[in-house]
Amino acid sequence: MNEEQPPRKNLLGIGLALLLATASFFSGLQMGSADVEEPVTQEASLFSLFRSPEVETADEVNLEDFWRVWNLLEEKYVGNKDGSTLSSEKRIEGAIDGLVASYGDPYTVFMPPQESADFQEEISGNFSGVGMEVGMRDGLITVIAPLPGSPSEKAGVLTGDAIVRINGTSTERMNIDEAVDIIRGEQGTSVSLTVLRAGVNELVEFSIVRDIITIPTIVTKEQDDVFIITLYNFNALAESQMQQALRDFVTSGKKKMIIDVRGNPGGFLQSANAIASYFLPAGKVIVRENFGDGRDEVQYRSQGKTLGDFNPEEIVMLIDGGSASAAEILAGALQEHDVAVLIGETTFGKGSVQELIGLPDGSSLKVTIARWMTPEGKSISDGGLAPDIEIIRTPQDRLDNKDPQLEAALKWMKGERDFPTATSTPAVTE
Repeated sequence: MNEEQPPRKNLLGIGLALLLATASFFSGLQMGSADVEEPVTQEASLFSLFRSPEVETADEVNLEDFWRVWNLLEEKYVGNKDGSTLSSEKRIEGAIDGLVASYGDPYTVFMPPQESADFQEEISGNFSGVGMEVGMRDGLITVIAPLPGSPSEKAGVLTGDAIVRINGTSTERMNIDEAVDIIRGEQGTSVSLTVLRAGVNELVEFSIVRDIITIPTIVTKEQDDVFIITLYNFNALAESQMQQALRDFVTSGKKKMIIDVRGNPGGFLQSANAIASYFLPAGKVIVRENFGDGRDEVQYRSQGKTLGDFNPEEIVMLIDGGSASAAEILAGALQEHDVAVLIGETTFGKGSVQELIGLPDGSSLKVTIARWMTPEGKSISDGGLAPDIEIIRTPQDRLDNKDPQLEAALKWMKGERDFPTATSTPAVTE
């Protein structure tokens, strides 16, 4: 096991999915984020991928059938209805897309040149769309979280909604990037979504007008004798805003803290590490990066920037099915080091790392290269993180603006321990 401090790496995206906008913001690919590594230029073309001996393995890959089918199609296919023919480049793109899809990983995706260019535009910081995060769960494209104040939230889209149709087209065979490509669009245009919602017998229909997305980072408030920090994402501003929030906590005189990461789809790995470092002593493992091929894992450790005498006496973290990636990294670290009690629902379970590889013709490959593990070695992708105290917030609770999870956290802070699913004792900072 590698016990040394990890080398600095530029990571991109939370790898959970894409923000459904012309920019994926923290949830797609951005420098320094928790799931996708920096683009790498490969000396290869689409055609060379099928001809180069470098791609042959010890099994000596035989492509005779591929080229036999290629020639048969050229010889026998009747042609398109409009008389046009399919270019060789398009056929190769289709072949590569099928190869990538055969791995069965919704986050490993081939993007042809135009789609790749659109993706790069998404991560550049333009924020026009419906404002929600999606991922793949049980083979269904699922809403991880609508962003606060976004068109999707205003329309009534909820965490956990499974999108079964987009503009009337079934999502059954779509991957995440294909769905995002259809949903995103210009400000003022609309998109229709048909969703399957838990506890509702009929499909729910939405028509959402795309708009500019404004995403908050941190909001704080005080309730009773508790200081509440709502962390919406782990973008580049998250650490500095958390510093200010902790200053406000100290000056408030409060001794107890609730950190709310419900509906937080993640963000920069560096931000998650930095924020965890405010609550963990130096050297404590925050997250492990596991490559699954016998290589030593990489461990990310706390920098020990704790508040010392001003550390919260008790911390509760609120989590739900919309808490993903970097949010799961923070929650897992504070839970397993007995710093925080987790209240709410099992997290989304997005713990894979993608690398974005650019090809000379403008296409790109986004491929899963590693998985995030908690300090104790639990794979975040393996079903997410279970709360210490499970409190369900139903879709109707959300529509009625009821929050039994926050109510449970406040009761915990008052000393109440009579929760049917409580499995832990009060946690204090180390």
